[in-house]
Amino acid sequence: MARYPMENSAKICFNRRYIAVKEMNTMGRFVNPGNSAFKVALASEIYIDKTGLLDFTNSVLGTKQAYICNSRPRRFGKSITADMLTAYYSKGCDSRELFMNYNIAQTEYFEKYLNKYDVIHLDMQWILIDAGAPERISGYINKNVISELADLYKDIDLRDQKTLYGALSVINSMTNNKFVIIIDEWDVLIRDEAANSSVQEEYINFLRGMFKGSEPTKYIELAFLTGILPIKKPKTQSALNNFEEFTMISPGGFAHYIGFTEDEVKKLCITYDMDFESIKAWYNGYLIDGLHMYNPNSVVQAMLDHDYDFYWKNTSSFESINTFITMNYAGLKDDVLAMLSGDKIRVNVNTFQNDLTTVASKDDALTALIHLGYLAYDANKKMAYIPNYEVAAAYDLALQTGSWSEVANSISKCDELLDATLNEDADKVAELVEIAHETYTSVLKYNDENSLSCVLTMAYFTANAYYNIVREFPAGKGFADLVFIPRANACGRPAIVIELKYNASADSAISQIKNRRYHGALSGYSNQILLVGINYSNTSDNKKHTCIIESINNLD
Repeated sequence: MARYPMENSAKICFNRRYIAVKEMNTMGRFVNPGNSAFKVALASEIYIDKTGLLDFTNSVLGTKQAYICNSRPRRFGKSITADMLTAYYSKGCDSRELFMNYNIAQTEYFEKYLNKYDVIHLDMQWILIDAGAPERISGYINKNVISELADLYKDIDLRDQKTLYGALSVINSMTNNKFVIIIDEWDVLIRDEAANSSVQEEYINFLRGMFKGSEPTKYIELAFLTGILPIKKPKTQSALNNFEEFTMISPGGFAHYIGFTEDEVKKLCITYDMDFESIKAWYNGYLIDGLHMYNPNSVVQAMLDHDYDFYWKNTSSFESINTFITMNYAGLKDDVLAMLSGDKIRVNVNTFQNDLTTVASKDDALTALIHLGYLAYDANKKMAYIPNYEVAAAYDLALQTGSWSEVANSISKCDELLDATLNEDADKVAELVEIAHETYTSVLKYNDENSLSCVLTMAYFTANAYYNIVREFPAGKGFADLVFIPRANACGRPAIVIELKYNASADSAISQIKNRRYHGALSGYSNQILLVGINYSNTSDNKKHTCIIESINNLD
């Protein structure tokens, strides 16, 4: 009976020795790294305070909700988040002054958890490179992290431990110590080695040993995974089904921390003297739990360059647009073209297996593009759409391949169509609209005004760089079919009102604009307004588009 108290007493003595030794420990590469990576983020010219996320993680420490997988697209702040968590929790540094001027410092438990944990931070993208080959990943992690743990816990014999999770279990049994484990780019092997089943199986088994079952609950205080894809579903689903997932489709409490909010972007526009409406058109559009979120990387680059440009097109995930579009599942082309025209498309996101190889349907392809950030998703309506002009331009590049060449040829004429309109070349406008209409015949009902409106939205889509384009714009005594409202970056381009007619005349379209004073609603936007009337005649002997353009100047 007496041996149990004696054992407990011995354990207490051991813990006291351990605590004394710990005061002298230094930082490691993987175990208790410092805060230097996060310092770089804070030292950057633009840093938006997302430390409120730490208040969320503090609230779930040591609970069943402490297993978190946060997936979001490239350049949406995943690594900065991982570095922030490391800087805050790691015993390898003193980060109090680092966080003092940020939101987390105002919370109740800021001091309680600050630099109080042994942290293991694994950047899988970097580890894959350093390991030299995908099949070496698990062995590399086990060897290097156990070695650092052995240096940290010198009084514990870890020589016989072959796995990281085995070593953590032994350490916990001797010290009651718990760890914060952060894995950045956790899904790199799921994405890049999808065809290598043995590598994937070994990696999943490693993750299962690390996080699944009752034993990990003893040594894990918080597990935080970041990646592009949610946790893979098939066969291996049970491996990590204890994780709470926060995704582009279901962000939960992470909505504020995925990208930049509208208020944050407005403040940046004031600071950097940038036109908010232009930034909104280029980089907004992600509807996350009801919040309008902006691509953070593109917004930052636009502010620093003081320019509106395609900052996201060079990321490696851009290749996936080509991959999924060229698959051309039944209905996919129709849906993509409809979204290019401004429509939203209903998507079943539940069949996607959370990898990029078992894509078996149009819905899977569209869901993958949502996770990659090349589509936005309205969770309430369960519909996908192209979020902004930057992404639309990426589709323009992708459409120039494979069976989409006829669409690409039409889209390539968008700049020409806008120039012809601004030059009041009505005949050229009619010619180019006719080409566009014929191109999209397979997608849209050809013979009505609504279909022509959709066609024109696609045909003019590069105009989104300078204009807010509104279909069915309320103006005067009715609704104008299409209105081009110039933004601050329009560089003097005039406002445009387009009225469409079917089996009537371009003259009647112009008359309707004037009689119902559609143009009056634009008098405050520019000194010049172009009135554009377009008619499509579909008779047995004549299928033709006609156009008339008039300019009205100096409207009060």
